[in-house]
Amino acid sequence: MSIQGVNHITLTVSNLDRALHFYCQVLGFKAEVKWAKGAYLSAPNVWLCLNLGEPQPAQDYSHIAFSASITTIDKLKQQLSPDQLWQDNRSEGASLYLLDPDGHKLELHHSSLSSRLAALSIKPYQDLEWL
Repeated sequence: MSIQGVNHITLTVSNLDRALHFYCQVLGFKAEVKWAKGAYLSAPNVWLCLNLGEPQPAQDYSHIAFSASITTIDKLKQQLSPDQLWQDNRSEGASLYLLDPDGHKLELHHSSLSSRLAALSIKPYQDLEWL
């Protein structure tokens, strides 16, 4: 048995129209369908479900990272206000750490696991162990 990939991501949102605007107009997702308590959106290799409810965003480092071009990251960085960002990029690869309207932590990232591992071979994390 093995995992074949990520099937979909579901986020609880407090205002469906506001979330649709953010994910479609700001991040570029495509709206597929909408119903009273939710919506399905898509992007290349991503199925996102928005679920109307009472969001409780993570208070730790947990977040969702979406792949994006450096151009997209730079453009969005210019458009967002400082209160829409939750952290500066401190890792390999271009990244933008942003909050959605309900405070869910997101990252737009331009890199890959292979480039991250290559960077770790040069500058390893504390107590890094190759498995």
